[in-house]
Amino acid sequence: MRLVLLYILLHLPSSEPALAQGVGCVLQAATAPTRQILRCRDGLTVEAEAEAVYTLVDRDRDAQPDAVNLQGGAVLVHAPARSVRRGFQVITPQAIAAVRGTQWAVDVGSGRTSVFVVTGRVAVRRVSGNTRGVSLGPGEGVDVEAGTAPLVVRRWPAARAAALLARLGR
Repeated sequence: MRLVLLYILLHLPSSEPALAQGVGCVLQAATAPTRQILRCRDGLTVEAEAEAVYTLVDRDRDAQPDAVNLQGGAVLVHAPARSVRRGFQVITPQAIAAVRGTQWAVDVGSGRTSVFVVTGRVAVRRVSGNTRGVSLGPGEGVDVEAGTAPLVVRRWPAARAAALLARLGR
């Protein structure tokens, strides 16, 4: 499905503005073909690696996305405080990462969601289960798998953080 949408966005230029503006975003040409960049009103930016499977969610239908539903691959979200007054979420099969005014990356694969914070703070919790959520700061990450074990915040090694961010053009 994502490939069909990507094909439409890339190959039907006359339709691109209408499709992108339906969620208040514009698809920007990336310098590397390995990712795509969506720039939304008020500074919200979602960068996705080419293999990412995701959709933007506009729950209140105000033409401004409230969330990204990420089913596979990685996205980097830059959500300045002014762009997400009510918060912004990345929803995956395992976790929900919510934020106000920050930049963070989320990677989904092999039954696990990994969340890494570049700047700001991000709250992460499981989609289901009664485990407590955690709050991440800059340089911290968490791996979320199915189950009920407590989530463990870790400072990510530079190599791990760099590898994820490199996939997103950083």
